[in-house]
Amino acid sequence: MVSATVLQLVVLACLVSALPARADRPEKPENLSCVAVQEKKYISTTLSCKWEAVGRQTTGVPTTYTLYVAVILSRVYNVSTRKNSAQVEFEDSFPNHMTLEIWVEAHNKLGRIESEHLKGDAGWFVKTNPPSDVKVISEKGFSTSLLISWTHPIPKEYVQLIYQIRYCISGSQNWTDVPLSDTANYIQSFRLQNLKPDTVYVTQVCCKNEKGGHGIWSNWSTNATERTPEDRPTSKPDLWRIIIEGDSINKRRVQFICKDPESANGRITRFEMKLGNLEWESINRSESSSSQREISVLKEIQLADEEFVRVDVTAVNSVGKSPEASLVISRKAHELAPIKELKVWPHEGQLWLEWKPPNSTSPSEYVVEWVSVEETDWQREHRNARNTAIRGTLKKFVLYNVSVYPIYSGGTGKPLSVEAFLEQGAPLEAPTIRLNGKAGRNEVELVWNDIPLQKRRGFITNYTIFYRSENGAHEVTVPGNSTSCTLRSLTGNTKYDAQIRASTIQGSTFSSNHSFFTLKYAQGEMESIVVGVSLGFMFIVVMTMLLCVYKKDVIKENFWPQIPDPGESTIGNWSPDYPLKAETPKENCVSGISVLDVDVCDGKCVFEEDKTSLPLKKDKYLSEEHSSGIGGSSCMSSPRQSVSDSDEGGDMPDTTASTVQYSSVVAPSGYKGQTPNSQPQQAIFSRSESTQPLLDCEENPDMLVQEGSRHSQRVPRQPYFTHSTGNQHSTNPADISQLHMEQQEELEPLDFCSLEEDNEQTPTDGQSADWLPAAPVSSYMPQLGGYRPQ
Repeated sequence: MVSATVLQLVVLACLVSALPARADRPEKPENLSCVAVQEKKYISTTLSCKWEAVGRQTTGVPTTYTLYVAVILSRVYNVSTRKNSAQVEFEDSFPNHMTLEIWVEAHNKLGRIESEHLKGDAGWFVKTNPPSDVKVISEKGFSTSLLISWTHPIPKEYVQLIYQIRYCISGSQNWTDVPLSDTANYIQSFRLQNLKPDTVYVTQVCCKNEKGGHGIWSNWSTNATERTPEDRPTSKPDLWRIIIEGDSINKRRVQFICKDPESANGRITRFEMKLGNLEWESINRSESSSSQREISVLKEIQLADEEFVRVDVTAVNSVGKSPEASLVISRKAHELAPIKELKVWPHEGQLWLEWKPPNSTSPSEYVVEWVSVEETDWQREHRNARNTAIRGTLKKFVLYNVSVYPIYSGGTGKPLSVEAFLEQGAPLEAPTIRLNGKAGRNEVELVWNDIPLQKRRGFITNYTIFYRSENGAHEVTVPGNSTSCTLRSLTGNTKYDAQIRASTIQGSTFSSNHSFFTLKYAQGEMESIVVGVSLGFMFIVVMTMLLCVYKKDVIKENFWPQIPDPGESTIGNWSPDYPLKAETPKENCVSGISVLDVDVCDGKCVFEEDKTSLPLKKDKYLSEEHSSGIGGSSCMSSPRQSVSDSDEGGDMPDTTASTVQYSSVVAPSGYKGQTPNSQPQQAIFSRSESTQPLLDCEENPDMLVQEGSRHSQRVPRQPYFTHSTGNQHSTNPADISQLHMEQQEELEPLDFCSLEEDNEQTPTDGQSADWLPAAPVSSYMPQLGGYRPQ
């Protein structure tokens, strides 16, 4: 059921679409107009008409339009068309001064209808050419007027014309029309009045048929241009100043600048200027480019901070002088109050300002100043103004410092300034970055200069520093007023590429790359290491020296042990019957020495005398010979009394734990059976005091005898020291003692191990019976407590 209904609807739609569109009756055409233009000196015979077609037209039932032009009391012209325009050709000539009636009829198969009828003089439909030969004449003495003249485009016999005039200042599009009441006549000239002197004006003229006021205006004539004559300036010059801090202290440089009077009424040739009470001086004008009027620099003076000055200026042209303009430069410390809350913003191609007046006094006017790198300009505002737009020509992407000065009767107030751009863009270039000093190990400082004002093209909102190495890329953003940035947490001994981006609200610009290398060691790190090592070394040296000073006795004892010097000992000669005698003078020199070698006794003290000899008896002072053990022994011993001490000698002060007495007894008799000298001699006991500890062989003479007997078979003969004079050998005890001391000095630290007699030795003929064995060299062995034979 549903499918059948859908099928019926589809069939019905197809039938409806196949039917032709519904045709309507034509509607009345509207806005019918006709015109006959001028050809040379006559009116064209062609009348052109056009209208607006109203209503819907279809291709199946088209509408046809028929134009009817009826010349009253003559004939009717018609032409048909399907367009909305048509032309009618008159016979022979245009029907001047005759009445025409014109209408349009629209008709189709469904009906017809006529438009409104136009009926009037034939001149109503005529459009002539504009006036020709339009001239403007400037008359000297008439600085505010211009005389205009022209030629009629067509003779009066054909069309009676009226004229219309308009004019404007050259370069402006604001035309001023002369009232028709002043020009609605058949005239050929007219005087324009109330014009500005010394101003260029552009003038145009048009015309139409004067009958009934229904004619068609011709086109405007070509421009006619002329300057009005000069007149005396009627307004004051616009005087202003620029104050710059002087080169010296408490001085200001004041530069006076001036614009031509707004009503200069001619070309200003010079200015007359008066400073304070000085005479008037004439200053030729100097021109500079300005968006409004020409600006001249009058003069520059040096003014102290505590001084003020009044300046009067007049402008002079070829006709006369302008009124005076005055400006007061106040003392620096007495500048008047500024305005409040200055705001500047761009809007529709202009910079707009808004401010609040000072609270204290009311200014007489305001001066709005805008300064860029290339120019300085200003404009004046009424005392009641609270906002304004800068009327000068401003450039895009240029930074302007906009200031508002309140002007008082007594001088100029302090300015309030704001920087602004008419329009911002991306910077033309980014700053060039560089290192400040040398790169460190973990941080560097990058610095850059501000972008020049001409290339900023906007307010720098921020700088972004991009730096990258083989380890990755990083970025740091700093404010727009920054000129440096420190990069931290860098890797030592690494190459980095840095780049800076300068941004405004309208875009950004990147700089070129700058590469740098971080140090392997931080600055001062190597110096710190060297200084630390040096200080440590010095500390060790100083401590070592102090330790040596405080422990010098211990060091001396371990490295330089005290060795007795027999040559420096005190030798005393004494006998049992006499007290200790003074030592034998050393003048007794040894004239001859005989030396026999002796073997070392394997670390034991061996005497070279007969191993069966008995020790020295304590109760006998006079014996054949006795030695207390002068020399060294390998036996460890402790200090004790010398064997030369008698039983009663225990009370002597020389017998101490630290003092050892070396003694030898020289008997006056012969040695072991040798024949003594015939002269009786007193027994002498020679003693030497020393601090060397006693050797074991001295402490234990019995052990020494036993050891000597044990090793007697392998001990060769020792050298003996003999003192001879000529063929006789001297046995002077003093000489022998002196010889021992000299050997001690020469062989120090060597010492004698033992002095023994050889029982088997028999002196030869010619030798003295007095002789002693030589002392073998020994070395000191501290660990054994004595000397060890070498």
